[in-house]
Amino acid sequence: MTHPLQPLLHDELVVLRAPTQVWSAENGTIGGAPIHGIAHSDVRVVRGLRMRVGDAAAEHLVTSTVSADHVVIESLLRHLDDPTPDPGVRLRVDRRVDIDGCADTLTIINRHGTPLTTTVTIELDLDASLIDEIKQGIVQTRPIAVDHTGDTARWSGESVAAQLTSSTLTIAQREGGLALTASVTVPARGEASVGWRLDAQDAIGAVQGATGPAPWSAPTTAGTDPRLQRWVDRALGDLDALRLTLAGHPEQQFLAAGAPWFFTLFGRDSLWAARMLLPLGTRLAGDTLQVLARLQGTKQVNETAEEPGKIMHELRRQSLVIDNDVTLPPLYYGTVDATALWICLLHDAWRAGLPDDEVRALLPALEGALGWMRDHGDADGDGLLEYIDRTGHGLANQGWKDSGDSVQWRDGSLAEGPIALCEVQAYAYEAALGGAALLEAFGRDGAESWREWAASLRRIFHEKFWITDPALTGELGPYPAIALDANKRPVDTVTSNLGHLLGTGLLDAEQSELVARRLGSPELDSGYGLRTMSTDSAGYWPMSYHGGSVWTHDTAIAIQGLAREGHHEVAASLAEGLLKVAESNGFRMPELHAGLGADETARPLPYPASCRPQAWSAAAAITVLGTLV
Repeated sequence: MTHPLQPLLHDELVVLRAPTQVWSAENGTIGGAPIHGIAHSDVRVVRGLRMRVGDAAAEHLVTSTVSADHVVIESLLRHLDDPTPDPGVRLRVDRRVDIDGCADTLTIINRHGTPLTTTVTIELDLDASLIDEIKQGIVQTRPIAVDHTGDTARWSGESVAAQLTSSTLTIAQREGGLALTASVTVPARGEASVGWRLDAQDAIGAVQGATGPAPWSAPTTAGTDPRLQRWVDRALGDLDALRLTLAGHPEQQFLAAGAPWFFTLFGRDSLWAARMLLPLGTRLAGDTLQVLARLQGTKQVNETAEEPGKIMHELRRQSLVIDNDVTLPPLYYGTVDATALWICLLHDAWRAGLPDDEVRALLPALEGALGWMRDHGDADGDGLLEYIDRTGHGLANQGWKDSGDSVQWRDGSLAEGPIALCEVQAYAYEAALGGAALLEAFGRDGAESWREWAASLRRIFHEKFWITDPALTGELGPYPAIALDANKRPVDTVTSNLGHLLGTGLLDAEQSELVARRLGSPELDSGYGLRTMSTDSAGYWPMSYHGGSVWTHDTAIAIQGLAREGHHEVAASLAEGLLKVAESNGFRMPELHAGLGADETARPLPYPASCRPQAWSAAAAITVLGTLV
């Protein structure tokens, strides 16, 4: 049975600066894989690009990444060369991407003592496909009307207008797109260049590219593992290219979740990334807090999952349709953890030096977020935070593991909601105490009541979440359930969610030791990071999105918690696993990779549809740096 397939990403070249991205083969050509194309603001405007010099394709040698937004592609033009063994004619493609578009410069280099005259032809196939359609494997051919005048061609679709210009190539229309041509004479022992530029503008974009310097400082990595140094350098370059602002509010930056699918604001992702980068300064954290406070919920709307005080989940330029079963509105609040994480980031940023005036301006949003945890996050009044989709077409699971099968019983059956996730209780506990500290420090009422609320949550967690049945616990002892289901039964699967409990204060010393022992077991520690689900669970599969794969940020959160609570040996083992993955991936960490162990494969196996770069995977480098140093 055939069905649409999500594009694979792991072998493709991406050059980006949000909200523009160019996906191609390593030789720079576009069209050989479903993900290929030039996209701006979630609309692909070019789906094919082929280059010929002297009526033949170049032979690719190497592609060098200068930065996230700049690559250089080197190739040979042996069909234009003499018959001697040493190559004498080369092609260099310099590709650069910025917030408004992209540009290619093609340079032919001639080592011979006589001039070389040849032709350059570039064919582009135009498009107006939505990135969300591409993700779902939906292929639609849209007729594209081109307005061509002289050295400029214009076209549009899905509210994005594109313009291609060139002063060195002649532009002509062809069926399905454009043809760019030039006759080029390359001087003896010299070079000659031609190029083109594409600009795009989104009339309905919710976000836009950030200008100016990145809002963080450079860390000191001298004396650390060279692999960690390279990971940090690559990560900061990727994070720089993922910076965005809200449309109409260029003064406040945040990090897009990741390429190619999530070039926008995600509450949880942007908060975690900003939190991980706090050692490099508070500016990004302050901006992210203000952006999310601007969009904080004010009323109850089931269709959008908005509630008073709630922090949003994701922002899109238009509604998102996923597999016809899930339809999310442009501003969607379906997340159970972003509100508590917002409070945690505010508290951490204040402790790290966020100016008092900025913190004071956010206190009304803090009080609203605290109120949401008590009045709406705890929908049934049992003292715990839980979630359920009330529309039937929103996200069924609303923690960070938000796929439909992420909350399973050990036998592989799915838990029924409302669901109370274990890590969400940890976030809420930490948020209540952090919120109380802020209220007290700034002379606001309510600090003591939030400390009491936190103490009650901690007591309930200890009573209800622990799995103690010897038939399940084995030699490693009791462990916290991933969640409570609709009937308040502890869901017994062993998962990486346990790592998020550490460092929050929710566990006592004995419980912390039990969790550390679990995280360090071969069932969870793959040797390449922390598996999302233990191998002894019926639902485990190493290439399951949330049921056996390894996520970089998830592992980094566990590493930090382990180190904070003194479990340095387990933390070091997980960190070493991530460093192996970083080295294997050219130090650009993917969103996730397969959970096969280091004893099963000599290199970590890709999860082939994994986003890269991805904000919290890149930011995890700073968490690991801080932990190891």
